[in-house]
Parts: sequence; C-alpha cells; structure tokens
Amino acid sequence: MIIIGITGTLGAGKGTIVEYLVGKRQFVHYSVRAFLTEEIEQRNLPVNRDTMTMLANELRAAHSPSYVTDQLLIRARQCNHHCIIESIRTPGEITSLRRCAQFVLFAVDGDPAIRYERIIRRGSATDSISFETFLSNEQREMQSTDPNHQNLAECIRQADYTFSNNGTLEELHRNIEEVLIHLNI
Repeated sequence: MIIIGITGTLGAGKGTIVEYLVGKRQFVHYSVRAFLTEEIEQRNLPVNRDTMTMLANELRAAHSPSYVTDQLLIRARQCNHHCIIESIRTPGEITSLRRCAQFVLFAVDGDPAIRYERIIRRGSATDSISFETFLSNEQREMQSTDPNHQNLAECIRQADYTFSNNGTLEELHRNIEEVLIHLNI
C-alpha cells in the first residue's frame, strides 16, 4: 500500500493530480478540506478559507501538528489500498506521515496568475476572491514558525517529487506517470 501525500500552492493542481490517481490508478482519496468541512458544518460555521485555516490551526494546537492527517491516515490504513492524502500543509504532518514505510510526498506549484485563473474557473465557495486576496492568503500560508500553522514553503521543500504545473493537462499527466513508473506503481 502506497500513501501519496500532496502539497502545493493554491490552485496549482493538487485536485487534478488526485483526479488522475483516482481515475487512472484507482487510488483512494482522503481530503483535508473534506475533513475540515465536515467539522465546520457540525459547528455551524461558514465554510470558507479563513474558517478552514482557523479550525485546522485550532485542531493542531489542541492535539498535535499532524492531527488532521493522522485522522485521515487511520481511515487510509483501514482501506488497505493505495491512497492519497490531500492537502499537506505543515511539516509536522510530513514528519508523522513519513513514519509509514510507503509514504511519498508530491508537491505542485505554478505561476500565480495561471493558478488564480484556475481557482476562478473552479468556482468553489472558498475561491470567490480577488487576485490580491489570493496572493495574501497564499503568503499567510507560505511560512510560519508555529508548528500548528501552515508552512507551504517548507512542505514543498520536503517533497520527494515536485511538479511545475504551468503547461497542459497532458504534460502534467505525463509527468505523474513518469514518477509512478519510477516508484514501480
């Protein structure tokens, strides 16, 4: 059983990699966003990026820097199949997941203007923002010395494989396949 963690910048293509792995390689998907959304809805809070960030930071501070992904890992181990845990945001999550013998971390990034256009087209509830807010949100999540807060820059730095997603969907798929072949998956 391989566990692929996915990290990356906003709108870079984490979901696109997930769709490929689920659709073409039958991976099972576990989403930090979905986990947080369930908790937010139980608390009757607004489902938006700020609430997700606040809740994730709160859960990490109360339990551990890897709490959310640890909960998803429990679910993943029960399915006993190749799986994806999306979206890794803290180095503590990586440290915890690396305790699994078959863990691999993918990172995806791309040009900010391209990524912003993608989130606008995606149109989820958390994506209706200006370009300035997009950049501000990303900067807030990029670095932190608090182990319970997002540190995307460090997560990307720790990735085993990094995808630059400025090209076509076919190029991204080809790059994913090359890595999967290298990993003998």
